[in-house]
Parts: sequence; structure tokens; C-alpha cells
Amino acid sequence: MSLKETLLEDMKTAMREKDTLKKNAIQMVRSAILQVEKDSRITLDDDSIIDVIGKEVKKRRDSLSEFEKSGRQDLIDNLKTEIDVLLKYLPEQLSEEELENIIKETIQETGASSMKDIGKVMQAVMPKVKGRADGKIINQIIKKILA
Repeated sequence: MSLKETLLEDMKTAMREKDTLKKNAIQMVRSAILQVEKDSRITLDDDSIIDVIGKEVKKRRDSLSEFEKSGRQDLIDNLKTEIDVLLKYLPEQLSEEELENIIKETIQETGASSMKDIGKVMQAVMPKVKGRADGKIINQIIKKILA
């Protein structure tokens, strides 16, 4: 079963169980997928759908920090639930240790030696960890290693 079909079935299940948070999270991702398909006039495969889901998770994480600043606990709880729902559709996330190893290998491959080379390292690392790590975390680890 494709990821798109899985999302549809899970949405139907959430509707039957009257789990509105899960249903809304899946609906928003499905609409984002549909929007990308309409804009690009293509049908997305599972890898592309994982990219869209990753972007949706990133949006929610960014919003989470804003809600924490404003003290909106109700919205924070909802967003955390949505993030948990969406993470189930992404490949298993890499641990910080695994990321460090990948980044160290990449730094050796690219010959990066200073902070000026962050872009080069990021460009080489991102395809290796596609959908399995957040870009902000990768950037922080690269800065820590190159510093």
C-alpha cells in the first residue's frame, strides 16, 4: 500500500474513532500533497510524499516555538499531538550520534575545514539523511564540529 493510501485509510479510521486531532493532521498533510501535485502537475511518489510530510512537521515545530513564547498551552498540546501523528509516516529519525558520524564522514569527503564550508557540508549531508533528520539539528552539529 502506498503512503498516500495509508494516509487515506488512517484518516478514515480517525474519523470513525472521532479523533479530530489525528484527522485534522492527516487532512492537512493530504491537502499539502494535493497542492504540490496540482502546482507541479505530477503524481507524487512515496519519497516525494515523505518530503512534503517533513516540511509539514518542520512548519509545526517552528510554530511550536512561537506558541511557547506566547504561552498558549492549548495550542502547544495540539501541535505536539499533530507532530507525533505525522512523525509516524516519516522514516525513523536518526539519533544525534548517528548524525554526528554521518557529518564527520561528509566533512572528510568534502575537505571542509572552516565555518565557511557549512553550505558545502549541508549540501552533501542532506541527501544522505533525507527525511530522517531536521536541517536545524544538522546545522548545529556541523557548526559544533567545524568550530
